[in-house]
Amino acid sequence: MYKYLNNIDSPADLKKLRVDELPLLAEEIRDAIIGTVSSNGGHLSSSLGVVELTIALHYVFDAPKDRIVWDVGHQAYAHKLLTGRRKAFRSLRQYGGISGFPRREESRYDVFTVGHSSTSISAALGMVEARDLRGEDHKVIAVIGDGSMTAGLAFEGLNQGGASEKDLIIVLNDNEMSISPNVGALSSYLSRHMTGDFYVSIQKIVENVLKNIPGIGGSMLKAAKRLEDSLKGLIVPGMVFEELGFEYVGPIKGHRFDRLIQTFENVKKLKRPVLVHVATQKGKGYEPAEKNPSVFHGVGPFERKTGKILGNGKGVPTYTEVFGKLLTRLAFEDESIVAVSAAMPEGTGLHHFARKFPGRFFDVGIAEQHGITFSAGLAAEGFKPVAAIYSTFMQRAYDQILHDVCLPDLPVVLAMDRGGLVGDDGPTHHGNFDLSYLRHIPNIILMSPKDENELQNMLKTALDCNHPAAIRYPRGAGTGVELEPYPHLLTIGEAERLTLGEDVAILAMGHMVYPSLQAARLLKKKGINATVVNARFVKPLDLRMIREVLSETNHLVTVEENVLMGGFGSAVLEALEQEKIYDVNVLRIGLPDHFIEQGPQDLLRRKYGLDPEGIARKVEYLLHPKTLIIPARPVHGEETNR
Repeated sequence: MYKYLNNIDSPADLKKLRVDELPLLAEEIRDAIIGTVSSNGGHLSSSLGVVELTIALHYVFDAPKDRIVWDVGHQAYAHKLLTGRRKAFRSLRQYGGISGFPRREESRYDVFTVGHSSTSISAALGMVEARDLRGEDHKVIAVIGDGSMTAGLAFEGLNQGGASEKDLIIVLNDNEMSISPNVGALSSYLSRHMTGDFYVSIQKIVENVLKNIPGIGGSMLKAAKRLEDSLKGLIVPGMVFEELGFEYVGPIKGHRFDRLIQTFENVKKLKRPVLVHVATQKGKGYEPAEKNPSVFHGVGPFERKTGKILGNGKGVPTYTEVFGKLLTRLAFEDESIVAVSAAMPEGTGLHHFARKFPGRFFDVGIAEQHGITFSAGLAAEGFKPVAAIYSTFMQRAYDQILHDVCLPDLPVVLAMDRGGLVGDDGPTHHGNFDLSYLRHIPNIILMSPKDENELQNMLKTALDCNHPAAIRYPRGAGTGVELEPYPHLLTIGEAERLTLGEDVAILAMGHMVYPSLQAARLLKKKGINATVVNARFVKPLDLRMIREVLSETNHLVTVEENVLMGGFGSAVLEALEQEKIYDVNVLRIGLPDHFIEQGPQDLLRRKYGLDPEGIARKVEYLLHPKTLIIPARPVHGEETNR
């Protein structure tokens, strides 16, 4: 199907092409990316924007000897196609298929496993030091986007990298800057020529001559440097990077192979820290993504011809939508409510709030640590900040939650979207650890709703509790329950008993409540009567409810979509020890102690026994361990996809 792409299984094959053939290869790569992402979902806009840049990097540099470190990695689809994964590309983000992000175990060309932003510079600098310690001479290139440069981690890496004076190349992929034709052409011309052999050799000759002039050479050299810096400062927007110790090159037009290749060839010869500024267009080559790059940043399956997103067809709102719309409603009534996002207003549902209250909405960029402490500052001055951040990204702000929010007991609401299994983005994005890393912090109230209506009540409760509060809710559509017209306050720490049964008590958390109810119905058919409790609060636990159900049965089961280590079940065990309740048979159902692979949420829940059948089988085994043998449960498609 593809004249050029079908003959490329490694960068060595790429280098056989002429430069004038590369634009045709870029077209084929874009076609392959659009075809796969329209079927599987994925990160489209960013990957389409860096096709030429990726080709140029692999054309000039010698990977994997030269290390190319991708930041976040959701823009690495073209990289995967050029590095031996062309035939497997249709399995992108599928269960048993290739990852949507670079992974070391997947390919030797993926030199660093990524999924969260702003790590590339620090990782690349570590590789530079490792190279120099071994006495090797390969290149290390960090590719980072303008969004990722908003994070403090990126600047920490820049700070050390520039001061080190080591041979390091940073490629800044800027897909938002608009460069006028005249300025762009002049900057590109200067950058290509100011890194060329002639310019570099003349610069060194002049420096040596001036240094050797007795008496006045030093001052003349300083004056010459000031003149050079002044000239570059007038026409090149890169003085901040030069102040940090980097040779600044750019901006370069990121879809022009002649500019990219000549610049990288010149930069390759330098032996000092260099930052190459490349301007690209998100969604390049696919009109719907060019018009709406944020919609196609991380997108589900869509109609390729029209760009229409394929929904679930149920008309059930997502947890994210329910959260965003309710917060906006509550903000009309309470002017102290403010909202904070870490570069994801659409993904967290805060775009509703931002439209209605632009002065009370704050997007801090990809800077979760700053966002939480910023929220603490707002809370210290009497506001009610709601920081909406995905569970997996909230991990980055752990110290700020502990030290800046919980220690002073400030009323910051942490709205943690994507709690639990998130699906095809895989281990870097599953929110499987939040119950464990938050529940042991003093002063925090930690809760998880059984459905979207209870999410409304929890948000209202969190805003009114005057303490740090975290709400953890899942990705995707809600359960379809009717939404109450106005939320009501919950009694903090009070669980909800849903069924009565004398044989076993199932304490379920959040998204696992309804599967536990279904499991109870399956058990009923086998003569087993189960109490099901919607625990609601991980902290504080409802000790009264635990004592009550244990007065009726000594078989207790906890169910959570979180790692078992340190999670909800562990909290219940600690409570039993605290209450000196020892005569009880406890089973904890949750996720094991390893990183969970990518795959559809329902498939993964089935695999790890978090579906109704899996819960029922485990409860039955708890009650009848000697008469019931649990066989391994095959997952549909597991054998064929691996």
